[in-house]
Amino acid sequence: MATTADTQMHPLVRERLFFFVMALVIAATVVSGFSLQLAMGRSSFGAPWWVHVHGLTFMGWIGIYLAQNFLIWRGELTLHRRLGRVAAVYVGWTVLVGLSVNTLTAINHRIPPFFEPNVFLVMDWLTVLTFAGLTLAGVAMRGRTDWHRRLMLCGAIQVMTPGVGRLLPLPLMGTWILWGIWAVMLVYVAVAMLYDLRTRGKVHPAYFWGFGAITIVVALMRPIAFSPPMLSLTHYLMG
Repeated sequence: MATTADTQMHPLVRERLFFFVMALVIAATVVSGFSLQLAMGRSSFGAPWWVHVHGLTFMGWIGIYLAQNFLIWRGELTLHRRLGRVAAVYVGWTVLVGLSVNTLTAINHRIPPFFEPNVFLVMDWLTVLTFAGLTLAGVAMRGRTDWHRRLMLCGAIQVMTPGVGRLLPLPLMGTWILWGIWAVMLVYVAVAMLYDLRTRGKVHPAYFWGFGAITIVVALMRPIAFSPPMLSLTHYLMG
């Protein structure tokens, strides 16, 4: 009986470990991106206070995501559910901070010079909203752990966009910046899909929905950015 139970539990333990490792890799990617910019002197602790609030808020989410996967890996389901309630509320805070700070970035003329301001605003706003949508969808599907884990992973991959951008030579990428960042995210999703193929024999549909949403949003960013209303809003915000 014990041998049978161990065999049945092995795929579950292995999957929990996989998602914990993915969370570690995502956290390392984000930290590496910001650390690189700091080491190169392109980031400064002298930035306005709201920039630090933005950074701490989203690093806080990465920490929560990492902690949640660690708790599941350790089998601490009760604590995972308790922290999950806090995390669901925290997502609302990330949306509030993300949208407002990105707007302040335009108002205070702090958009990086290699970005078209309208594209930068649309990219940041839609990134935050897509992250929140995928994450809350994952929360709503918490009763189906296979969907829950994968949608939460897609949300975490989306929210690491700023970290990925800081690892890429964005000034040299011109109008391909958005798709360059998307290509890096594709690598992370591809790893997860390959894991499914190896362990389940097929890719879970959650990845098609999750990364499909990310891809559609990226495809819409430039058309929205160059729409007359967005051009007018950018002009208004930047004076």
